[in-house]
Amino acid sequence: MTKKIGFIGVGNMGSAIIRGLISRDDIELHGTDQNMTKLRQLSEEFGVVMQETAVDLAKICDYIVLAVKPQHAEGVVREIAANLDASKCLVSICAGLPLKRFEDWTEGRCAVVRVMPNTAALVNESVSAICLENENLTDEMKQFVPDMFAAIGQAHVLPEKMFDAFTGVIGSGPAYVFYFMEAMIESGVALGLSRGQSTEMVKGLFLGSAKLAAQSEHPVTQLREMVTSPAGTTIRALMHFDRQSLRGDIIDGVFESYYRSVELGEK
Repeated sequence: MTKKIGFIGVGNMGSAIIRGLISRDDIELHGTDQNMTKLRQLSEEFGVVMQETAVDLAKICDYIVLAVKPQHAEGVVREIAANLDASKCLVSICAGLPLKRFEDWTEGRCAVVRVMPNTAALVNESVSAICLENENLTDEMKQFVPDMFAAIGQAHVLPEKMFDAFTGVIGSGPAYVFYFMEAMIESGVALGLSRGQSTEMVKGLFLGSAKLAAQSEHPVTQLREMVTSPAGTTIRALMHFDRQSLRGDIIDGVFESYYRSVELGEK
């Protein structure tokens, strides 16, 4: 039976998920957005059925993916609540909003899933956390939602109490990687490479290293050791990082992101 998946909001994340799902022949994609140009583009390119309003979409879709900014979430959910029932599943990808809020806003009318993808969803390489703790979820829903997000990368079912930790390590993680890439690019420029050369090389370095880590049977510590010859250039750099407590600073930074996530969830 074909499932109707509706997206309230087809911005970067919403459209990324849509692109990941277009190859499936067991679903029908619907969307609504204030940006009609973007919505029309998705309709023409991928066959997304355009809906004028969130209410229209909620009436006919089995799964409603809420892909709006967190500050707009409550208004949208309360607007569509009367059209939700036990046959429907509301899937929130709104950052920082706990499951309990959606349960309250929907007044328990439907199943609710909280999902946190990261920005690598834009290239189908997301790492997503999925909370399946709502009591209204059916077994079918518990299977379907992780499958949906597996279409754009890794999908990990986690208890909601681990979402702040996930935010600190993975949700904020792409920014840490880009930050380190920036530093590497600047190092190359300082050593005489053109900015274009340095940028291209560093991107290749990170892509190749990530691919090696993903495909190797060795843990990343062993992969690092394979590059680190005795009395060589690499150990010299790594010893400097250790003297500067870089490893500890990275860990502390991740914890700061975690603490902030906890604070936002308590507001």
